[in-house]
This record gives sequence, C-alpha cells and structure tokens, in this order.
Amino acid sequence: MSWNTYTKQFRSYLKLERSLAPNSVDAYLSDIGKLQEFLEINERDTPPTKIVQQDLIDFIEFINELGMSPYSQARMVSGLKAFFRFLIYEEVITKDPSELLEAPKLGRKLPDTLDFPEIEELLGAIDLSKPEGTRNRAMLETLYSSGLRVSELIELKISNVHEDIGFIKVVGKGSKERLVPIGRDALKHINLYREHVRVHIPVQKGFEDHLFLNRRGKSLTRVMIFTIIKTLSAQIGLKKNISPHTFRHSFATHLIEGGADLRAVQEMLGHESITTTEIYTHLDRDYLKQVIKEFHPRS
Repeated sequence: MSWNTYTKQFRSYLKLERSLAPNSVDAYLSDIGKLQEFLEINERDTPPTKIVQQDLIDFIEFINELGMSPYSQARMVSGLKAFFRFLIYEEVITKDPSELLEAPKLGRKLPDTLDFPEIEELLGAIDLSKPEGTRNRAMLETLYSSGLRVSELIELKISNVHEDIGFIKVVGKGSKERLVPIGRDALKHINLYREHVRVHIPVQKGFEDHLFLNRRGKSLTRVMIFTIIKTLSAQIGLKKNISPHTFRHSFATHLIEGGADLRAVQEMLGHESITTTEIYTHLDRDYLKQVIKEFHPRS
C-alpha cells in the first residue's frame, strides 16, 4: 500500500481511537509528510513498511541541517515514533525502525531560535533616528527575510538586489550562487537605507557595490553584526543566547513549522543534500516566492 493509504489510516486512528484534537492530528500527519518529502528529495522509493532506522537518522540529520530547532526536532521524532507504533499495532510491520531513534538534546544541538514576537521586539528596539539604526533595521530584516548567512549579508551587492522580481542573488559557500526571495518589509527598509543614509557615506574604492557599509565606507565585519545583535538582545532583556545565525535558524524553523516544503527551504538556505547522493534540487522561482508568501510570518 502507498504512503497515502497508511497516513489516512493513521489519521483515523488518531481521531477515533486516541481522540486527539484536530491540530494535534494535523501535526502528526505533517511529521509523516516531511519524512515522505525527504525520501522523495533523495530519490528513495521507500514505502512505510520498508523504512529502516538509518532512513530516520538521515532524515533527522537533514532537518537539523536545515535549521529546525531542537524542540521541534524532538516533537517530530515523537510523531514518527507514534506512526511506527501504529503500524506495529496494526501488524503492518513486525519491527519498529524508530525504536532506538533518539531526539536531539534540547538546547544543545543548535543556538536558540527566536519566535516571531521576539523577532518583532528586537526589530522594534532599533533606534531609527540614527543613521546606523536605519542600516541595522535593513540588515536584520534581510537576515530574517531571506535566511542569509552573516558572510552572505556582509557581501550582499546592490547589483544583486532585484526588487522588480522580489529576489536577491546570494553568493554562498564555495562561491555558489542562488536566488532567494526577499520580503516587502526588507526591501522597504533597504530602500530607506539607500535613499537616506548610504548616499551620504563616503564609499571607499572597491566597496561601491556593497549594500551595507560602515561609517568609513567599507563593508561591515562579522563581529560588528554580532555586536549589533547582542546589544539589541540586552536592550530588550532577551535571555536567549543569540547571534546572526539565529536569524537564519529562525527563518528556516518558522517556514518548516508553518508547513513549507523541505525542498524549498533547502534551496533558499543554499544547502546541498547532506546524504551521500548530494542531490541539489532547483525549484521554480515563482514557487519559492509562493512558499515565502504562505509560510513566512513577515510576508
């Protein structure tokens, strides 16, 4: 039988026998759907009855690499375990592949992830009356809007911001280029920065095309970005240990938890498949924009 058949039976089991609320049922089915997507991405034509422990380990490593928070990973492991226990209960399988599957230790796998209200509070704490405040707001909006690495943000070029199509071209690890959707809020703040702040900066030779500059007209450093974020965090009394990469993790986590397709998030983050097949799936730009529109809290 197909995945759809087993998931339909699992849905009925959760609703009728376990009397779970609709939201809980949807969460369980979403976990199973993500596993199925992962198998499809990596061309593993594996039905539920043929899943082995290594398949599940590869999947958990995959969502960890995408940036899903440890808490969400642990919840997903719980959902997978429930599904395979159901298959055991129904005598569809005789060995549970998830039996020895371990959830990540909470708070250790990845840096803290910000929830959306915390993102809003951090952005709202920026003093826009100062020139550097206008720049910082544009930078953090861009980090969260497009899931950039801090090195990618520092090297972002004006010529690579394509406002007409709502994309930026990013040069990532290994000088690999990718197109990533960028939200309206980020573009708005980028334009405010360019029109009211950047035009007054004496740009140094070689940095004419760099979007974000320091007061001396050169590109910012990783330490400067880190310091900006740490200062804002202390300003609002945030207890989490955050860094520029936290925005990238938050971007990915919010999309995935909202229901976004794993392949779309993988593409936007600029990740190759972490499995041995190393498949790199290119998706239609209109589709990536639709994913952002539907699932990103700031869209």
